[in-house]
Amino acid sequence: MRSFARLVSNAYAFIVSLLPWAFNDYFARFFAWLWVDALQIRKKVVYANIDIAFPGTPEETKKKWMRKSIYVLGRGAVDLGRVPYVTDEWANENVIFHGLENVPKDQGFFFLTLHLGGADLAAAVTSEKVVPLSLISKRFTNTFVDEFWFYLRTKSKTQIIDAHSKNNAFEILKALRLKRAVIFVLDQFMGKPYGIETEFFGKKTGTAYGLALFALKTKAPVLPLYTYWDDNKRLHVGMGKPILIDDVDTSDKLEAQRIITNRFNATLENIIRQYPDQWMWVHRRWKDFE
Repeated sequence: MRSFARLVSNAYAFIVSLLPWAFNDYFARFFAWLWVDALQIRKKVVYANIDIAFPGTPEETKKKWMRKSIYVLGRGAVDLGRVPYVTDEWANENVIFHGLENVPKDQGFFFLTLHLGGADLAAAVTSEKVVPLSLISKRFTNTFVDEFWFYLRTKSKTQIIDAHSKNNAFEILKALRLKRAVIFVLDQFMGKPYGIETEFFGKKTGTAYGLALFALKTKAPVLPLYTYWDDNKRLHVGMGKPILIDDVDTSDKLEAQRIITNRFNATLENIIRQYPDQWMWVHRRWKDFE
């Protein structure tokens, strides 16, 4: 099954590479229309989420944000097929980096990121031009889908670390020793045993505490990483300044992890406030923590 999935993913990427880049935009627009206007999938979830994060948002704005958010998801599916064929020429003309001066030199560090903008495409370009990345990600339960998706993701210098692998702690520490940037995606709900009760946009929910744990253990810097598309279809990759955690009292380890994770959440909130229409609103982020 995995061999067949790789064959299909290679064929998919090759076909996508033959299409003009404008196709990615056209497909994403159609995908958003189908999802938002025709089928209205998870409309209540999206609108309820927006009400939590941005109370009082007009109905028209909610729909606009939802359409752009789904556009980004649809575009990401096609952009993934571009990963094996991205050229320096395209990247130089269409990718704009911000905050390169914040990237640590000659050491491993952590990136804190979220589901925003063109993540997979940005990861491939960032791994090539800035720093090699190791992305911590949950795997799909379906073998074909898992192999199809992750095989294309690793057709760049980006490496994948299984979020639930028994060896993931070793792989994370090894990546830091190799001076790679390890990416934690922290904007989704996480319950016990991998999550801790936190706040997101002022509402209690669960968030994975792994990044806080590793940041405390290794003392490696944690930088925000985010991507977004501008109106000219150029991809922006932003890297913020390191998040301060050295002032946190660690006598109570659990409380220290909670305080630090809440700081990470606050950082993601600020990013979402800047680009609310490109965040993945369809996720049920505010489940009750149990």
